Amino acid sequence: MVSGATSSAAPVPSSSTSTQTSPLSTDRPASTNPVDSVAAKEPWSVQSALLNVSNPPPSSPNSPIPFLHLLERLKTTPREGWRRFHIPNGESISDHMYRMSILTMLAPLSLSKELDVNRCTKMALVHDMAEALVGDITPKDGVDKSEKTRRESETMDFLTKELLGRVGNGGAEAGCGLREVWQEYEDNKTLEAKFVHDVDKLELVLQMMEYERRAGGSLDLGEFSWVAEKIVLKEVRQWCAEVLMEREIFWKGLGSNLDHPVKGLQVGRGIIEMAQAERMSQNGDDGQTR
Repeated sequence: MVSGATSSAAPVPSSSTSTQTSPLSTDRPASTNPVDSVAAKEPWSVQSALLNVSNPPPSSPNSPIPFLHLLERLKTTPREGWRRFHIPNGESISDHMYRMSILTMLAPLSLSKELDVNRCTKMALVHDMAEALVGDITPKDGVDKSEKTRRESETMDFLTKELLGRVGNGGAEAGCGLREVWQEYEDNKTLEAKFVHDVDKLELVLQMMEYERRAGGSLDLGEFSWVAEKIVLKEVRQWCAEVLMEREIFWKGLGSNLDHPVKGLQVGRGIIEMAQAERMSQNGDDGQTR
């Protein structure tokens, strides 16, 4: 997942409460990321993560039901990046993946004619699956990229091989397919993977803008705007530029301008201008392909 606006595995009860407040603050602890407790004490493992699961799955089941129960954690766990801002009713990991999957189905024709759209949709629904146990590791957790990859890879092996490997009637084969498409996303070499990575970033920018608008301008989430600069496909950049234009208009309407210390406005302006230049160039190319 994109660093910055990230998620955790299912919350672990805590007796402490952050003193940080915001106009949208709630009584929810600032963070319950399991990475906080595991990383500092012992090397992370799937088994150590399962200690935080109230009803852990049995070993090598012959039914997909334990796998499905474990996925419920994705539905109930808020994304960790937003939690830092005490945003009430914040999106869950599954919320994020759901809108990503819809976005893949809306791929513009210039992309969809080159993509396996069904595979992109599957990839969007699977790409954060490991967070059910790993949590969403952010730069603040002090876990390097190779360690993050190890944890997520071992979790996907557990989910797709240990929990689905002995499921008959196609269950084991389905597990292999989930593992394969997750790895394709991680490797980020195919056009499908690059598209879904871009959609991941776009969904974050959409949510950033929606939370700011919900707060009526009392919450500045512009520190997440940088992800827009990492989008590589011009079709997705066009969508992102529209959202960032909405954001610019929103803040200007509140009396802000490009010189106002609202975070991310200059980044947004750069993406908007890049998208405008690409649109003009595309029109000048008279329908030539990318």
